[in-house]
Order: sequence, then structure tokens, then C-alpha cells
Amino acid sequence: MTYVVTVDVQLPEGATEMDPLQRVGAVALIEDGFASVEGIEGPDGIEVDLLDSIVAVYPGGALLKVFVDAPALEFAEDAVRSVVGELLDRSELLSDWRLERCEVELHPELAQESLAAADGPDAPPDDPVARKARHAESAAAESDGDDYDAEAEAKAVRGQMLTLADELRAFPPVMFGVLDGEDDEEDIGSEFAVSPEEARLAAGALVYATDILVDELFQDVQTLTQEDTSAAECEGPLWHFEDLPERYALQYDARFARRFLVTVIAMTTRFTDGSFQQLSCVAEELALRLLLNETNVTLETFGLLDDGVSAALDAFTNNVYEDMDHEWLYDDSMDGIDESAAGAALGVAPMGFKAWFSPFNEGRYVHPSAADEPEVGAQ
Repeated sequence: MTYVVTVDVQLPEGATEMDPLQRVGAVALIEDGFASVEGIEGPDGIEVDLLDSIVAVYPGGALLKVFVDAPALEFAEDAVRSVVGELLDRSELLSDWRLERCEVELHPELAQESLAAADGPDAPPDDPVARKARHAESAAAESDGDDYDAEAEAKAVRGQMLTLADELRAFPPVMFGVLDGEDDEEDIGSEFAVSPEEARLAAGALVYATDILVDELFQDVQTLTQEDTSAAECEGPLWHFEDLPERYALQYDARFARRFLVTVIAMTTRFTDGSFQQLSCVAEELALRLLLNETNVTLETFGLLDDGVSAALDAFTNNVYEDMDHEWLYDDSMDGIDESAAGAALGVAPMGFKAWFSPFNEGRYVHPSAADEPEVGAQ
């Protein structure tokens, strides 16, 4: 069985966050470490095959996706925890890093095949939507039990989000609609004002949702890679690529998915390290749209999306986006407007699929792994 093991390794407490050059070096060290692994020996001498790995480094550590073939979930998790620990110990520069999380996730395509093959009245339905509905019903039933306290869980998540707000260094409270000292005191407390705590919750929710979004995009990349197809033709379940403009769904293949994932990581890294100035390209505009959707869903799931937090996210959206032209990509009646005379008259920037990863101007940053490849013969 193929398992996806999510591993979060972090810098030691009190350590200075990595700058861009150090992050590049960390990626190289970790990837080289995995490349040197021929096989993993799990508990009781069980052999676990390492199939693939994806490494994403952020200022405070690295998020790893390790794909392994193992006879059971526990063997996969134990084996990956062991090899990552050894990988860190072998490197002088990584030896102090902490392994904070090591979780096993079933590969969605293979899990679907397994469920489809199951027999009996209690077998889950084949359709992913129906399975999701059944899972939601089970979760709701469990929530009625004495061991589950939804209010306590929501309170805990709220506290975690408020703590995470400090990680969103690029955006001061005013970006979320908090009135600064120059605003009239009469406006404070009005229906248009956002309280500092509401702004902090919105900021922390963005950081919280970033981890979820990146994690799910990793799975989408693997699904498209395994099927060697596009989002339009993919038979396995996808988390997010079906939410991009439908007219280009045939273009969302594994290569595009990897470029888009890198774009999300680069954009949110600038959010958290304080270097963000402006969205750089159409792909980042679409990435932010997905992040905002994930943030709203997460807040609503825990009952934390009240009017004040919603207003804070609306203010953030209005302040970060320079315009909302990218929404035309979801309107088929506007197809081609960016290349037409009407689009030029309206000042619409190029939004055709081939321009999604092109920076709006020379001052915008697009990660080299996502940027357009230079033309042959270009100097």
C-alpha cells in the first residue's frame, strides 16, 4: 500500500529564521539526504520502499511529503520518522532541528481503489462526494458523545490562530480594517471598524489555512503526477485544481501543479517573513483566492466566522488585491478580453494562461521554479 507521510521539521527554539539563501541550502541538504536512501527498514526488519519525496522549506523549518510503500500505516510512519531523524543527525547544519510532526495519509487514488473493492453492507460508497457525506455524518454523530466538546475545540483553535497571527509579519492591523491613530474617534466602534482582536483572528486564520492549503496542494500534485493527466481528465479526487478557472482545466497537469504549488509557497513565505509588497502575477492572484476560500471554510468549520472577522478578511482582500480583474477568468463571457482592444482600453493586464506566471513588471518577484522558461536563444 502506498502511504503519504507528512513530516514537519522545525528550527530549534530561539533560533533565527532562515533567510532565502539558507532556505535554498536546506532544501539541497534534505533532498540529497533522501536521494542517498536506497531503502528503509521498519520495525521488526520490515522493508519499506521510498518512492518519492517533496521538500518545501519555510523560514522556520521544512514541510516534507514522503511517499512510501509499506505493509501497514504504522510501519510507514515509523520508518519515515526513523529515516528523517537519521537524515537530520547526519547533517551538521540540521542536527539541531526538531521533528514536530510525522503523520501518515493514504494516497487518495489508491484509497479510492481500496474502498471501491470493499464488499458488505458497511463498505463505504465509491463516490468521493458520497464518502465525504458519510464521513460528515459520522463526525456529527461522534460530536454528540460525551468525549467530544465542540466548544472546547473551537476555543483551542481560536487560541492557536491568535498565536499564529504574529507570524503574518507583512500585514499590520490596518490592512485588516483596524482604524489607526489618525482616524476620527467618532468612527471607532462604528459598523465599519474592525477590532484589533478580530483582525488578529483573521490574520492567524490565514496562517492556519496556509498549512492546510499547502498540504492539500501537495496531494493534488501527487494525484496528477500518478495519473499523468490534467485536472479536467483526472479520475482521482482533487482538493483545489478544480477550483481554478474551468476553461483552462485541460492545462492543469502535473507540471503546472508543481509550478502553482511553488507559487503558493513563495507568496505565503513573503507574507510571513515580512518581505511582501505586491502580488506578482496572475497565478499569485488565483493562489490568494484559494487561500482566502480555505480560510473562510476553516473559520466556519469551527464556528469562528462572525461578522467582525468576515469584515477583517474583506478589508484584507481589498487592500492586497490591486484590482479584481482575475475574476473575469471565471466568467466565460469575458474570455479573451485581456487580449482584445476593449481589454487594452480598460487597462486589463494580460491574463491568458501563458501569462499566469509572468511578473506584472520588473519589480515583481516570481520564484525561479515557477517562472516561465526562457526562450531558446535568449541571452
